[in-house]
Amino acid sequence: MSTLDVIQLVDHVPGADAKLTAREQVVAAGGPAANAAVAFAHLGGAATLLTAIGSHPLGVAVAADLDRLGVTVSDLAAGSVEPPAVSSVLVTPSSGDRAVASTNATGYRLAPPADLDALVAACAIVEFDGHHMELAVAAARAAGVAGRRTLLDGGSWKAGTEKLLASIDVAVCSDDFHPPGTNNPTDALRFLREHGVGWAAVSRGGRPLVWAGPDSGGTVDVPAVRVADTLGAGDVLHGALAHHLAAAQDDLTPEAFVNALRDAASVASRACASFGTRAWMRGE
Repeated sequence: MSTLDVIQLVDHVPGADAKLTAREQVVAAGGPAANAAVAFAHLGGAATLLTAIGSHPLGVAVAADLDRLGVTVSDLAAGSVEPPAVSSVLVTPSSGDRAVASTNATGYRLAPPADLDALVAACAIVEFDGHHMELAVAAARAAGVAGRRTLLDGGSWKAGTEKLLASIDVAVCSDDFHPPGTNNPTDALRFLREHGVGWAAVSRGGRPLVWAGPDSGGTVDVPAVRVADTLGAGDVLHGALAHHLAAAQDDLTPEAFVNALRDAASVASRACASFGTRAWMRGE
């Protein structure tokens, strides 16, 4: 999914009929996979984003931002003149918490492109954010045929996720990811294992990640930072994890998985220490 993020730093979320002046503003391309691709490129990888943006002026701005940050975009809605999804985000500095309103990926139904197999085969790892499900399932199956590792960003349970899981090697999900019949990270990890996912973890903000592999499991501590903004932290986590896993294509071991999670959590924590989704890359 690709969006245009309009992020405002505010002292508090306004009530009904209220107005307030934001301290700062950031306007940038957004969306879980898009932000992950930006992080992947920033860390030195070559990232290709398969998505829907379109030719509306706001879409042109999204594409330009991604291009500036080194992400190659394959736009499956290039002929559309409709505006992209706009995520309106309010961030409060006292806690770093954010409130988000967006139409997400509901405006497009993306069919797999004719060159999907070639696009997938050209990559070392394929990451999914669970949006544009028809396209995601086709890409995940193509990755399996090509022998490419797959990584799921499970932000929340979505219709069709169970079809995608059959082709997922690694899943790192948020604490808000609740498959049917699950209520906690232990349940979620068991569900993923039962549906064929070999390696999985649940991120829980500043608390340790909980992980499980084929024969073992445990926790990974998250570095303590002074949190300024949690927006996009999970996206950065997945981009950094994808970069680590792409560089090590050998079969995963518990030690390798833990090291990858630890490194990715370190990058994501750094991103939480600054406002917006881009300042962390400038060291601000």
